[in-house]
Amino acid sequence: METGSLPLSSLPGGFDAHATLESGQSYLWRREDGRMYEGDDDGSPWYYTALDLDEQDGAAVPVPDDGPHAIRFRVDGEHIEWMATCDAHDALVHLLRLDDDLDAIVADAPDETLIGEAYDAYRGLRLVQDPPFGCTISFICSAQMRVERIHEMVSTLAREYGEPVALDGRTYHAFPTPDRLAATTEAELRDLGLGYRAPYVQRTAEMVADGEAHPAEAAGRAYEDAREYLTRFVGVGEKVADCILLFSLGYDEAIPLDTWMRTVVSDYYPDCDRGNYAETSRALRERFGGRYAGYVQTYVFHLLRTRE
Repeated sequence: METGSLPLSSLPGGFDAHATLESGQSYLWRREDGRMYEGDDDGSPWYYTALDLDEQDGAAVPVPDDGPHAIRFRVDGEHIEWMATCDAHDALVHLLRLDDDLDAIVADAPDETLIGEAYDAYRGLRLVQDPPFGCTISFICSAQMRVERIHEMVSTLAREYGEPVALDGRTYHAFPTPDRLAATTEAELRDLGLGYRAPYVQRTAEMVADGEAHPAEAAGRAYEDAREYLTRFVGVGEKVADCILLFSLGYDEAIPLDTWMRTVVSDYYPDCDRGNYAETSRALRERFGGRYAGYVQTYVFHLLRTRE
């Protein structure tokens, strides 16, 4: 076991673990107290994830290739304290985007009341950078689901099909590899509560396992080309593709137009409604400042969701 810490003072704009990991961006992290998405920021809870990465995901996330590996951390006073089955410093910086200059990102945002309120309420919320395959499956599961239910589905997949990892006397389960999920059946996945999403998950895993395509291969393309590439996966439409781009592949301009953001357009920015996903997304992206529009979107989404 390895341990370490990062001073919060070294992170421009700080870091709010609760807002970052319980804002609907990621379903690959969990709380050890079992209170994920209960709405409370109690004390300094331990969060954990376990990683069992295929070659392409492993190229994106800086962890040793002798996995699976488990990482757990908490914010303790003025530090992020971590322990893991490997040296997890670089992995935490990558997965939680701790090298983002939040002060500069906030300063770049348009001077508008809703945006300012969201940044003031949740300063320290950072975008995540999940492994592409796990992110893709998570958001395929997200269709017409509340965040709590999505988290439950993804946790169940890990528990049933993920490799166990021992750390500090506990056993964690990594998100399943493409090969493992591809070997499941639609009936098995339906039995786990995935419903109509079951064949989408199985077929997408099969595409990746067979080498037909991989979500990581969208990286490096022009933004809208990358979004189009991701829609080849079964169950991935434009909104899910934008989630993958924003929460895994570093496309900070992406704005997933879900129900919440369509309400934002209707209530606050009706001039951005162009009648179709691509044009409306483009208009809202420009209204939110362009290059960091996805950061603005995530803060606004979390503000409105927590007001529910």
